[in-house]
Amino acid sequence: MVVLSKIYTRTGDQGTTALGDGTRVPKNSARVTAYGTVDETNATLGLARLHATGELDAALKRISNDLFDLGADLCTPDLAGDASRPYPALRIIAAQVDRLEAEIDAMNVRLTPLRSFILPGGSALAAHLHLCRTVCRRAERLVVDLAAQEEVNPEAVKYLNRLSDWFFVAGRIANDDGKADVLWVPGLTR
Repeated sequence: MVVLSKIYTRTGDQGTTALGDGTRVPKNSARVTAYGTVDETNATLGLARLHATGELDAALKRISNDLFDLGADLCTPDLAGDASRPYPALRIIAAQVDRLEAEIDAMNVRLTPLRSFILPGGSALAAHLHLCRTVCRRAERLVVDLAAQEEVNPEAVKYLNRLSDWFFVAGRIANDDGKADVLWVPGLTR
């Protein structure tokens, strides 16, 4: 259980932060940048939830928790050292990726196939979900960059890849099951 009795510690005043294993690294390291952008994705999700209700809101709440799991995964390096820890590091698992895929498939059944790209917008919820999607894509790129430098749980990359797709499909659901999607018209303003 996490106990936060004091919010500021001054330990980061010199531009470093502690990872989940206690190692101190620069705040602009690839790892901190990656999990910081996962946190940013979660913050945009919080904005989307202001407009969500019912099953969609419940799914967003669960995904918000998953994103904290993902941040914990990314902030704890050395996958090989997991067995030697006093408690296992929290890692994203395949079942979390599989759940996103199943939810995407279930939502997609309600939608007419696209014959054009869509523009972000329509309803307020759809616009916020598109923002979630784009921030999630940036987080994915940063985690891929990190994985090129250091070991990263491959399920973390898969999760972000599926999640951005999830946000896209959920955005269509939020636009009256795609009926209120804003379609891209190539060259419209030439």
